[in-house]
Amino acid sequence: QVQLVESGGGLVQAGGSLRLSCAASSNIFSFNTMAWYRQVSEKQRELVAAITGGGSTNYADSVKGRFTISRDNAKNTVYLQMNSLKPEDTAVYYCNAKTSRTYWGQGTQVTVSS
Repeated sequence: QVQLVESGGGLVQAGGSLRLSCAASSNIFSFNTMAWYRQVSEKQRELVAAITGGGSTNYADSVKGRFTISRDNAKNTVYLQMNSLKPEDTAVYYCNAKTSRTYWGQGTQVTVSS
């Protein structure tokens, strides 16, 4: 069973930065794609950023130019660097990994105050 553990969330003022980490319990080379999603209350979970095993990335339009997803294969960890944060970025952020199955972390809260 693969486990994903997120960390790095917290409270930050608008314009500030946070870096989220997602540590996997197995070699991340085994995952086709790793991604960050976010969810606000009962709304649908939305894709924020994704990175493939080959390093290709894609981002939601709302975070392009502000967020950067990266991976450290040696540490089995994926990161989400979030800069120029806005109040509308407030959400629970979830790490996601896909192989033949899909795995989710437990989520980490990010709150951006105005």
